[in-house]
Amino acid sequence: MTPSGLPLYNPEADLSLFSNPAFRPTGLQRLGLVGVAVGVAACVVALASGLGAAHPLAFGVTALLGLGGGGVLYALGGLAHPAGVRTEGTMVSSNEARGAVGWAIGLALTGLYVVLYFWPAGLAGLIPLADPLSRLLRDQPATLDNGGQWFLYTTLYTLAVAVMGVRALVRYRHSRYHQLRTLSVVFFQTVIAFALPFFLVAIQQPELYLHYTWPLDYDLFFPWKIAELRAEGTLGVAMLIWGVVMIAVVTPVLTFFFGKRWYCSWVCGCGGLAETAGDPYRHLADTSTAAWKVERWMVHGILAVITAATVLLGVAAVAEVGWLDAVAGTVGWIYGLLIGSIFAGVVGVGFYPIFGTRMWCRFGCPMAAILGLQQRFFSRFRITTNGGQCISCGQCSAYCEMGIDVKAYAQRGQNIVRASCVGCGICATVCPRGVLRLENGADTSGASRAGVPVNNLILDLDILPDA
Repeated sequence: MTPSGLPLYNPEADLSLFSNPAFRPTGLQRLGLVGVAVGVAACVVALASGLGAAHPLAFGVTALLGLGGGGVLYALGGLAHPAGVRTEGTMVSSNEARGAVGWAIGLALTGLYVVLYFWPAGLAGLIPLADPLSRLLRDQPATLDNGGQWFLYTTLYTLAVAVMGVRALVRYRHSRYHQLRTLSVVFFQTVIAFALPFFLVAIQQPELYLHYTWPLDYDLFFPWKIAELRAEGTLGVAMLIWGVVMIAVVTPVLTFFFGKRWYCSWVCGCGGLAETAGDPYRHLADTSTAAWKVERWMVHGILAVITAATVLLGVAAVAEVGWLDAVAGTVGWIYGLLIGSIFAGVVGVGFYPIFGTRMWCRFGCPMAAILGLQQRFFSRFRITTNGGQCISCGQCSAYCEMGIDVKAYAQRGQNIVRASCVGCGICATVCPRGVLRLENGADTSGASRAGVPVNNLILDLDILPDA
């Protein structure tokens, strides 16, 4: 044992979920695991037997309370452990080190997405569990005929962000920055991406997502989508206008002042899941130069494809060129299948326990590409380094979910201004020497993006004193 009471690293530890004594679950966490097991069992029984259709309320409540309540209890059990990222045991955990548990979770998530996108009838036994909540929120039953599988998926997605958000609040309870960032993504997912759209459906309005714009909402400016929104009346036209304002004004202005973190780590649903449910897997990102080269070509190539498809469809609609419309429409359909479904869903989330949490954000998200270009060339945001204090421990690089070799910058005392950085702030949190600092003040030094620290609750990484 170390002087602090933590166990020494044991290279011969077996790859089990709780192989390291530092991560033995507390009594409250064990109770939470029982609750989660009950929730999973309710889902499995409903899916396999069809009893969920006969007793939707009983099975739905059991699943929701089991998964949600059990998950919250497990998260609260973390209060018995020190705050912050605890690195001991990470590389011998079956869940967090690509062991059997990690692979099992990855295969389960991948299978869920494959069924959801390509065989929704396979979820027929599970969809009724969401029926009571669907009737409550959107005044409609949850069936395959009216997109019940998507309501079920959105419910589970939101539940994951909320429950694992509690875990993040407990884990990072020493940091105001991470507390506010976590509360932000939970709010945007539960209210803006879940409650509000379904409330609009309940009052006979179109299902709209205020935080979701082009190019992430890749077909927003396709001619057929424009016609559909215009047909929805005032609210639909307002959403079109908001989409233009969002990408032309809001995005560049906020990115100039705060970097892409304002969206990728504070607002986006994909980022919200990565920062909460994906937090245990952030260290699995590939930090190699080869991955960085592939990342740059892929993410900007995908942005170019959807931009070209949008422009060509617009030109075809105005000029009434049939063959051009057919070509661009085919490109858009292929994009939706390969990028919108397979990459963003099946690979982007299903491979969390294998390749880390930001596969989609790094290699495929066109919104991240636009924000990254703005951040790289026009934003005040950067991570400053105090190279003289760096001890080359490598924790910053290991826990960067975007695969940035932060240590290399810190060793040289060079500010980090990377298009891919989402400003999550974990690199600064795990640094034992305070070498890294998130800043976005005006550059008054004359040096390359050096700038002046902004000692602000939200803009800077402000650490709370231990209670």
